[in-house]
Amino acid sequence: WKQSRRELLECLESFLRALVSGDPLSAPAAAAQPAWERFVDCCRQQGLLSSAGSHTGAGYRTQAATAGPLYFILDDNFYYQSMRYEVYQLARKYSLSFCQLFLECPLECCLQRNRLRSHPLPDQIICLMARKIEMPDLKKNAWEQNSLILNSFDGTSEENEQIISLLAAALENPVKQNEENTEQKEADRAICAASAVHQADQTCRRVISQAMKDAKDKNVLPSEMKSLAEELNKLKAEFLEDLRQGSNLKNQICSQNQYSNPAISVASSFQYEAKNVVNKYIFK
Repeated sequence: WKQSRRELLECLESFLRALVSGDPLSAPAAAAQPAWERFVDCCRQQGLLSSAGSHTGAGYRTQAATAGPLYFILDDNFYYQSMRYEVYQLARKYSLSFCQLFLECPLECCLQRNRLRSHPLPDQIICLMARKIEMPDLKKNAWEQNSLILNSFDGTSEENEQIISLLAAALENPVKQNEENTEQKEADRAICAASAVHQADQTCRRVISQAMKDAKDKNVLPSEMKSLAEELNKLKAEFLEDLRQGSNLKNQICSQNQYSNPAISVASSFQYEAKNVVNKYIFK
């Protein structure tokens, strides 16, 4: 999915570049051919390309389907802020408008809807997504100001009006290329935090696995092994949440040459605390 998302953004940038410059549309070097062909076919169906040219997109020229505004809708979970920031960067590069529509839905409702799909995902995937997803933070991230958070449980006509207002406000305020400084630092910190959380999570999982093995080798009772696992996972969640909130990143920049890796620091602290937890069960 990460690769597919990256290829889509590369295809979209090629289209925007051609749209702004007036040059013929050309495939991005890094995008896979199947992805590019799907993108071109979609643009043709939307009336965004002239009829001249080959099926691969070579020689096509961009054209507006209507005289009104042209909207690009990226329908994806974008569960990390860093994923959405990549789209914002693209909008800023070409001085386009940018906005976000975040659909908030209770986990149980998501699970019920998923089970009604023709090809439902496993429940654990939906639960994992619910834990990972990061809502727009309008106070912290200046680049997320044009965001609307809606309860997707039951749509209303009032919500339709809010969406139209969001689009209108975004069109009136395109992102300026020189609007960088503070919001760039905020976004870089968000990307750094997401990467650090992922690294720390993987390391902490290995620590828990080894801790459970050690406890089993020390003949900890099966009934207590379950309690131990729950306690270790709760402890891990607390460490990761601290890291996610930036308490370990406030004065750090993602530069391993100058600063210690916050993920390593968190994992090391977690390993120490996990050892103390295991010892409680071993030396009962």
